[in-house]
Amino acid sequence: MSSFPQVSRREFLGTGAAAGGALMVGFVMPGWAASPGTKTMLPNSWVVVGSDNSVTILCARSEMGQGVYTSMPMLIAEELGVDIAKIKIEMAPPGEPYINEMIGGQLTGGSTSVREAYSKLRVAGAQARSVLLEAAAQKWNVKADACRAENAMVLGPGGQKATYGELAEAASKLTPPKTPALKSPKDFRYVGKEIKRFDTPAKVNGTAEFGIDVKLPGMGIAVLAQCPALGGTLASFDASRAMAMPGVKKVVQVTDGVAVVADTYWHARKALSAVSIKWDESAVQNLSSAGIASELRAAAAKPGATFKTVGDADAAMREASKKLEAEYELPYTAHVTMEPMNFTADVRADSCLLVGPTQFQQMAQGVAAGMLKMKPEQVTVRTTFLGGGFGRRIDVDFITQAIEISKAAGMPVKLIWSREDDMTHDFYRPASVHRMSGGLDASGKPVAFKFSVASPSVTKRLFGAFVKDGIDPFMLEYAPLPYDIPNQGGNSVIHDTGVRVGYLRSVSHAMNAFANEGFIDEMAAAAGKDPVQFRRDLLIKEPRYLRVLNRAAHEAEWGKAMPAGRKQGVAIMEGYGTYLALIAEVSAPNKQIKVHKITIAVDLGSMVNPNIVKQQIESSIIYGMSSVLFDEITIVGGRVQQKNFNDYRATRMHETPVIDMHIIADGQAPGGIGEPGTAMVGPAVANALASLTGQRLRRLPLKLA
Repeated sequence: MSSFPQVSRREFLGTGAAAGGALMVGFVMPGWAASPGTKTMLPNSWVVVGSDNSVTILCARSEMGQGVYTSMPMLIAEELGVDIAKIKIEMAPPGEPYINEMIGGQLTGGSTSVREAYSKLRVAGAQARSVLLEAAAQKWNVKADACRAENAMVLGPGGQKATYGELAEAASKLTPPKTPALKSPKDFRYVGKEIKRFDTPAKVNGTAEFGIDVKLPGMGIAVLAQCPALGGTLASFDASRAMAMPGVKKVVQVTDGVAVVADTYWHARKALSAVSIKWDESAVQNLSSAGIASELRAAAAKPGATFKTVGDADAAMREASKKLEAEYELPYTAHVTMEPMNFTADVRADSCLLVGPTQFQQMAQGVAAGMLKMKPEQVTVRTTFLGGGFGRRIDVDFITQAIEISKAAGMPVKLIWSREDDMTHDFYRPASVHRMSGGLDASGKPVAFKFSVASPSVTKRLFGAFVKDGIDPFMLEYAPLPYDIPNQGGNSVIHDTGVRVGYLRSVSHAMNAFANEGFIDEMAAAAGKDPVQFRRDLLIKEPRYLRVLNRAAHEAEWGKAMPAGRKQGVAIMEGYGTYLALIAEVSAPNKQIKVHKITIAVDLGSMVNPNIVKQQIESSIIYGMSSVLFDEITIVGGRVQQKNFNDYRATRMHETPVIDMHIIADGQAPGGIGEPGTAMVGPAVANALASLTGQRLRRLPLKLA
């Protein structure tokens, strides 16, 4: 990823200092400081050992409810040999060592946090342990392998012992090994155990700092009027009335509209309503959901870019005994994080402080430096807890707005969006149209499968280098099928509709799984076969898929006699290295869809914290249900019609099904778990409804005629 400024390793090593007199090995971290008077040892960029025997672990992934504030430190503490209850945890500043190697950039997304960290952070902990052991060995004139680390102490021959703090200065002068010995999983004290989350107490007692809680000396509160039509622009404004209202400090024009800065949010919001604003919506007045859907259907009919070819799908279709065709459609959907967009900026002549909830620290720092013509090290980014992210806070529009307002107003400002701002100016999950076709032989065996998708590309906008030959890999997640069908063809068309789009939890898995797993069910019905058995027959070469499918079917008692008015539906998927099978039990009294039970089997390789895994699976299912049963963003005359939770529903507690969860952890490389469950609800519920009502619903949200 080269679309944003990056700090070179040489620049990174040459900037900042932890504290006066601090002792360091490895990297110097701009933006992080030890407690005054405390000497520190940093054998790498993750572990800080203080001379006061404190151990601080820096978490380089944003905590937005998914548990990284607990799971990441667990990996380090496991190898370091410290009591996990006594460690300190802090958010890491932006820096090259924290780049997410799976997706590039210091970015929290793609369910990569634990997958990427599993080995990296264990090595970090083991490196720190190694230099502490070596420091003790040199002090006692013994061999390092005669010493052992335990509870932040090194124990040596003859009862000798020293705390990590006592060894920190000497250890800071040693070079940590690149490949230290790691513990055997059989000796794990923490990893794989249900450790209580470290962020929960602060969130319960109110001491946790979210972006919306940030306070800086002399700070004003800013609100922003943006054009109500997507892509519209500011024509003119008159702020004379607003400037005379209580608490108002400044009214400024910025790229995206007009901002009012006041002493409180309420004063700013009231004053904004008094600003007379004229918008120019002429360029986007014809933008509508109906027109977008028509465009995408036309685009899906084009040849597009080929991403998969197996055999000759066209020839096999011509010779098939039975042919099927279908079109699946998904609308735009919003992220709707519980904490609306906000960020605090303090722009000065030679520096910029940014504080708030972001999933992309490196982008925030780089964009700010570019806007202000500063060096990246002049921009400090401090990450708070996030009141939800779901991919929305990968984008930095609300951060650049705060920067512009602070610079124009000449003071630190905290920009706060309203819920209506958030819902009408999101970077939405892309709308998509999927054209499906399949062929069966005389025995009902699939001989051909064709898939074509048309959709806007988030990646083309954010990370253009990843889009090659017209193919966006993040638009095609779970587009290639795992099923053993001898002839397959897959094509994709990137089509910009004029609506800005962003990554949303599960990204394109949700779109492609809905189409693929729905159409596979249609093929099973055309073949006159049970949907689970139909899949089993096509997964002989896929043991991990088979394992979760069989487990889910067994636990859900697939094929049993159901209560009157209820049916089951099934779907499978692989996402982010995790294999899932989900069975939904549904009813539809008076055509109102009710999901009674979800049975899900998950194979995620290795687990760090089973408690967090369970929370993530439950969360992703409930989050997915909202878009499956209720929600879509519709546009008329360029304006988004949904503005708050009264017309963009969230799943209520009484609508939440029983979730019967079965986790398989087989010791393989860990898979991601924060997102894939979201994508599974749609196809399983739609398949159950088809069995129950005979109606095949091919568009989300699901609505029975």
